[in-house]
Amino acid sequence: MLLHGCLKVTQITSEGDQVVVRYVNPGDMFGLACAMRQTCYPASVLAVQESVCLAWPAQAWEGFMASHPQLGAIALQTMGQRLQDAHIRIQELSTDEVEQRVARAILRLVRQSGQPTHDGIGISFPITRQDVAEMTGTTLHTVSRLLSDWKQRGIVSSGRKRIVLRSPAALTRLSENAQPAMDCASCLSCRSGSPATDADAGDAAMKHTAADRKAVDRTAVDRTAIDRIATELTAH
Repeated sequence: MLLHGCLKVTQITSEGDQVVVRYVNPGDMFGLACAMRQTCYPASVLAVQESVCLAWPAQAWEGFMASHPQLGAIALQTMGQRLQDAHIRIQELSTDEVEQRVARAILRLVRQSGQPTHDGIGISFPITRQDVAEMTGTTLHTVSRLLSDWKQRGIVSSGRKRIVLRSPAALTRLSENAQPAMDCASCLSCRSGSPATDADAGDAAMKHTAADRKAVDRTAVDRTAIDRIATELTAH
């Protein structure tokens, strides 16, 4: 169970290419192979920033399950969520354009670990364009081109190992493959309708930023139970 920091879960294909499977955030459980009666782990874990985790021997799992039923419920919920995420990614790889996949990947990361900044909502851990490419089944060149284009439009800002979402509404429309209006293809504020005033655009941005902050707050509340179990296991 990760208590602090961030981990990157990766797999290596038979051709030697690396695939980023997911990121592990504080409060998440990982390394659940023993819970599924597996003797080997299907992926590798790398800390992308200084991290602290709570670990226990695999043979202690059954005892923990018996004495802490909530732990088993959380593990089952975690595996169910990962299965659902895998289905979504398979569907995206099969049906979505590259721009949609990259947009959805960034939106997911922001929902999972976004932190408000002075210019938007930033991904809370270091992430490179290569990481995004390995998450979405595309190339570094393609991700760099998309992020540069979105930066010019004011949708994101990015730097070395840093991505900040400035316009959640605009990126959401891109993730849905929304086409710009024929008479204002270059206007960011009206990619899905008529032009908006600067005041309207500012109000919309504030509303989306507030909504994303509430989502981050709800995630923190949901993890209270996990933190309590972590404390009990540490005492045990």
